[in-house]
Amino acid sequence: MNQNKGLNVLSLFDGISIAQLALQQLNIPIANYYASEIDNNAIKVTQHHFPSSTQLGCIKQVDGASLPPIDLLVAGSPCVDLTSLRKDRKGLDGEKSGLFFEALRLLNEVAPTYFLFENVGSMSRTDKNRLDELLGVKGIAINSNLVSAQNRHRIYWINIPITIPTDTHIVLDDIITDGYVDRVKSNCVLTKNVPHTKKGLIRYLTKSLGNVVYYDKAFAKLHKKDKLTSIENMDAITAKSLFRLFSVTELERLQTLPDGYTSLLKKTPAAHAIGNGFTLESIKHILSGAEFNL
Repeated sequence: MNQNKGLNVLSLFDGISIAQLALQQLNIPIANYYASEIDNNAIKVTQHHFPSSTQLGCIKQVDGASLPPIDLLVAGSPCVDLTSLRKDRKGLDGEKSGLFFEALRLLNEVAPTYFLFENVGSMSRTDKNRLDELLGVKGIAINSNLVSAQNRHRIYWINIPITIPTDTHIVLDDIITDGYVDRVKSNCVLTKNVPHTKKGLIRYLTKSLGNVVYYDKAFAKLHKKDKLTSIENMDAITAKSLFRLFSVTELERLQTLPDGYTSLLKKTPAAHAIGNGFTLESIKHILSGAEFNL
């Protein structure tokens, strides 16, 4: 352990460096933070907030032997081939989700004191069991709705003692800046919302995908079937005038990030980066259980 100067951290698929933000807010000093990330917009956010981060590029080119002893390894590998949103999902054998094996390679190469792996809760039981076996620990399910206004079911594979977070009872009304919502907790924040169209609103109502804010309180309170009946005979412009999509600030709040954390990005890349990231308070809760020898 790097006792005098803080932790050496290796963050794979680092995104907007939420793990680093969690450590900062927990007042855990960092000696070196090594980030593997290829999305330029995410890297911009990280380097804006944490300019001392060392960017390593694509995970396939990261050599664990070239790094100093690692105290903490964090990895949230791609879920695109694991999620139930994909009807043709290939699981860990898929091209993108298969990048997990690069993270596993690095876990073995650096043998960190602590590790934290995260992925989507809707993966198949087969893939969940494979990950349990490969990582040597059973994944623990935590829904971010305990610490945020968002339903976000995730599984964490960790060698850190942990308890399930206490419910903070945050609701969607607490985080929106204006307007009205029709549920207590939002749907999971994804990299893309539904489109701001009549079809997008119908998809939100029928598929529970994406998030919207209504302008009219009475319409927001209608039962889902009544909303759909009302929308059915509307033209596209009228239906669009019923609602707006979440702002970047609201998306940040759903992920329990500080307001303005992604403000240097335009809305679309900011929303993408936020949806790809961790829920900050979930990560803080997990890392708070580690006994770092500082």
